[in-house]
Amino acid sequence: MRHIILTTHASTEYELLDSGGEEKLERYGSVVLARPDPSALWEKHLSDTVWKAADAWYERKTKGGEWHTKSTLPKEWAIDFGGLHFIIKPTSFKHTGLFPEQLSNWEWTAQLIQNAGRPVSVLNLFAYTGGASLAAAQAGASVTHVDASKTAVAWARENAKLSGLAEKPIRWITDDVLVYIEREMKRGVHYDGIIMDPPAFGHGPKDELWKIEEDFLTLMKLCRELLTEKPLFFIVNGYASGYSSLAFAHNLATLAERFTGREVEHGELTIAESGSGRLLPCGIFARVQ
Repeated sequence: MRHIILTTHASTEYELLDSGGEEKLERYGSVVLARPDPSALWEKHLSDTVWKAADAWYERKTKGGEWHTKSTLPKEWAIDFGGLHFIIKPTSFKHTGLFPEQLSNWEWTAQLIQNAGRPVSVLNLFAYTGGASLAAAQAGASVTHVDASKTAVAWARENAKLSGLAEKPIRWITDDVLVYIEREMKRGVHYDGIIMDPPAFGHGPKDELWKIEEDFLTLMKLCRELLTEKPLFFIVNGYASGYSSLAFAHNLATLAERFTGREVEHGELTIAESGSGRLLPCGIFARVQ
């Protein structure tokens, strides 16, 4: 197994301007947002004046939180990121609909798909607003995008349309991940690549309960059965679960012999901060090709 750090750098329409004091300051297009980030446990390098000039800032409250915005801020807007287009909508749970730290994984899967020399089918679980699904589809794969939230799936479809991928072979599925996988197994369906981003806790569309400490091993066991005889890749991402990337890597190591590359890579997902050289840790991952 090899430990690595994947880093997203500033681009034309996305930039991490500053971080610190358990907050981060980001630019999405021309809009600057300030929101909490418990990983930023250090001092800010930009002045309070710069932070207070943000177009919107998120305030934590006892239950959830809320955005405070300037009157000129639109409810949503679109940006170009990683060769795709995304609708940015600050949500009540502080997210924006885009996870820029995933760019390296998108580029990695796209290259594998393009170089495969054969049709590739990809399953994206807990797929949210579709960044990984769109990157795979743009690279030429047929994609099954699964998320329990109707809102998230609709948002992902909007992103696909905006990115010119509405006619690509993407199946949009609103379902509980475990329920859907068991159904696919009964149908005898297999996939060349699997991507998953399991949350620490969540609910399915019929109030099915997901707890990573109780359900993750079951999920991995089922996904092993869904792989084709010559699979192309498997990626596991994690946020706020409290686990090391080794937890994911050890799971992938048990099936590494089925992959040509065999070596499991794991580590942190980070974003480079402009002007300071610091890396903001944003999550963990493990992958095998």
